[in-house]
Amino acid sequence: MRCLVVADLHYALPQFDWLVSAAPHFDLIIFAGDALDIGSMVDFRAQIVVVKKYLELLAARTRVILCSGNHDLDERNAEGEKVARWTSEVRELGIACDGDSLTIDDTLFTVCPWWDGPLVKQRIADQLRDAAANRPQRWIWAHHAPPADSPTSWGGKRFFGDVELVQWVGQYQPSIVISGHVHQSPFVKDGSWFDRLGPTWVFNAGLQPGRPPTHIVLDLDESKAFWLAAGEAQWIDLDAALTRPAAPVEDPPDWLTSLDRIADPSLARPQAAAG
Repeated sequence: MRCLVVADLHYALPQFDWLVSAAPHFDLIIFAGDALDIGSMVDFRAQIVVVKKYLELLAARTRVILCSGNHDLDERNAEGEKVARWTSEVRELGIACDGDSLTIDDTLFTVCPWWDGPLVKQRIADQLRDAAANRPQRWIWAHHAPPADSPTSWGGKRFFGDVELVQWVGQYQPSIVISGHVHQSPFVKDGSWFDRLGPTWVFNAGLQPGRPPTHIVLDLDESKAFWLAAGEAQWIDLDAALTRPAAPVEDPPDWLTSLDRIADPSLARPQAAAG
C-alpha cells in the first residue's frame, strides 16, 4: 500500500489541483488537517463548498482519510467546544473522517478530530481505547497536532505539540502517527519531518507555498517513508532505528519520477472558488 500524506494546504487551490492529479498514483490519501484557512479573504462557507468539491474529486480517484485541524473548526457543539462539523458530511463520499476507524488490507487507520476542550479530548481517548481492542499489528493514526517535545512540533523557538498525544502514543504504541500543524518543523534547526517515540514513527510534512505541496509518501509494502519538498527529497527505512539525518533520494522509484511530471493546468477547478 502506498499512501500520500499532506496537511496544512490552507485553501491553496493550486496545491489541491496537484493533489487531484496525483491521487490515482496512490492507494490512499491521508489529509492530516487544515484544509481551510481562517485567515483567508474567501468566505469560510465558500471555502467549505470548494474543498468538499475537491474531496469529491479525490474520492473518485482513490481512498481518502481526512482529520480536522484547528483551521477547520466551523461550529460549537452542544457543550460549547469548537468542532469541524462540515467534515462529517464527507462520509457520504466514502471518506473516513473525525471519529472513524477503518481497516484497509492489514492496516487499521484511526482518524482523530482536533480537540478544543475536555469533552472532545475524552472522545478521542474513548475512540483510541475502542480501536485498540481489535488492532492489527500495523495501526496508523491521523492527528493534526504532532506530539509535544518532538522535532516534528518544533517551531524554531518553542514546541507546539500535544502533550496528551504523547501519553496516548505511550499507552497504545501505534505504528505511525500522521500530523501537521507546525509548518516550519522540517525546515528549521532542530526540527524534522520525522521522529520516533518508542516503536511509533511520527511524521509532519511541513508547509511551503506553491505547487506541489510538501508531502510524505508511505510505501508500506517496502517499509519506507519519503519526504518531498522544494528542491529536497529524503527517505527513511521504517524497519530501521531512528537515524538523523534522513538519506537523500538518489535512486527514485518509478512512481516518484512520475510525480515530477504531474502538471495538469487544464484541470477544471470546482465552481465557487472565489467568494
